[in-house]
Amino acid sequence: MPGTIVVGLQWGDEGKGKIIDILASQADMVVRSQGGNNAGHTVVNGGEVYKLHLVPSGILYKDKDCLIGAGVVIDPPGLLEEIDGMESRGVSSARLKIDPRAHVVMPWHLLLDALGEEARGAGDIGTTRRGIGPCYMDKYERIGLRIYDLVRPEIFRVKAARTGLIKNNIIAKIYNHPPLDPDEIIEKYIACGQRLASYVADVSVLSYEALKAGKNVLFEGAQACLLDIDMGTYPYVTSSHPIAGGVCTGVGIGPTMINKVVGVVKAYTTRVGKGPFPTELDSETGEFIRRQGGEYGTTTGRPRRTGWFDALIVRHGIRINGLTELVINKLDPLSGLKGIKVCVAYKKPDGSLINDYPAAVEDIFGCTPVYEVLPGFSGDISRCKSYADLPKACRDYVEYIEKLCACPVSMVGVGASRENVLVKP
Repeated sequence: MPGTIVVGLQWGDEGKGKIIDILASQADMVVRSQGGNNAGHTVVNGGEVYKLHLVPSGILYKDKDCLIGAGVVIDPPGLLEEIDGMESRGVSSARLKIDPRAHVVMPWHLLLDALGEEARGAGDIGTTRRGIGPCYMDKYERIGLRIYDLVRPEIFRVKAARTGLIKNNIIAKIYNHPPLDPDEIIEKYIACGQRLASYVADVSVLSYEALKAGKNVLFEGAQACLLDIDMGTYPYVTSSHPIAGGVCTGVGIGPTMINKVVGVVKAYTTRVGKGPFPTELDSETGEFIRRQGGEYGTTTGRPRRTGWFDALIVRHGIRINGLTELVINKLDPLSGLKGIKVCVAYKKPDGSLINDYPAAVEDIFGCTPVYEVLPGFSGDISRCKSYADLPKACRDYVEYIEKLCACPVSMVGVGASRENVLVKP
């Protein structure tokens, strides 16, 4: 039962889409397990750039089944826009399936997301305002609407009217904002449901049967482990579980069906939004890495914060995901730096050292990173065709990280396309 999970080990944007694209070429099925369209994968395939938000990356292959699991929250107009956009470029959605248990992002979720952020003022979390958190809130409050409801108009009308009334009371009485028109919303979403009905299937059953039949199943998630609602930098996190364990609950399969967990990191660190970032570079070096790496959000376009590689973060991700191998992406943006720093510990204000990533953000604020400095390199390494072709300083950097994090590195990314991913012997 060859199940493979791909996870991000930092704050997202590690280039998982490219790695998933490579692994998808060897898979029979690609399954998305959690998150919503607040995240995105950028994939370069056949010289074309694709920006995916809800549709699994395997959609670029005509012979792959692409499934969206129960743990995903779906914005129907957004998903249909994505499907239509792919179809207009010749990418078929015929093999796409959506679990009926997946929850629906409604317009009141987007509005409440924005109103909540505005109410927090300077203490805002920095969400993408795509309604993801409020949708998951309804899921756990057990008043959410699911794809199952959406494709059955007679059920959806009743449930959406009931939930819409609750949400309009909050919008009007708590936030003093004009209420939404539930009738207009319901009719619009029923129309979306009619278009999506043909895609609905039990993803848990399909995934289980494929694994039992010995097929290669690739599981992808959104965001990364430091945005996990439990194991991330709470409260500056997402509202789901983008760790390996979240795949099992988000898809509906058992952990014994997974035999490989691939973790993806950048050769440096980035994050979008607020929250602690000990190795952040608010300097010309940080701007250099941002320019070289094109560090702007797939979903929002906002500049990403940049910093040096943080081994505490990555070791944390290796542990909580049960990682079997590590992929280091975006080594090429570091070309041209005379020295490259790696954070190996945090120093607390009292001078004591922290070697494991802290559980609470309060214990991170005030810490300063302890660095080791490695030699830099120069030149266009995207032209390298094998790991052996890389300059010695590049190979030394990769192997230093491998030893420091105690996890084997299987691939190294040195450019934007899948052809720029080198297999490490």
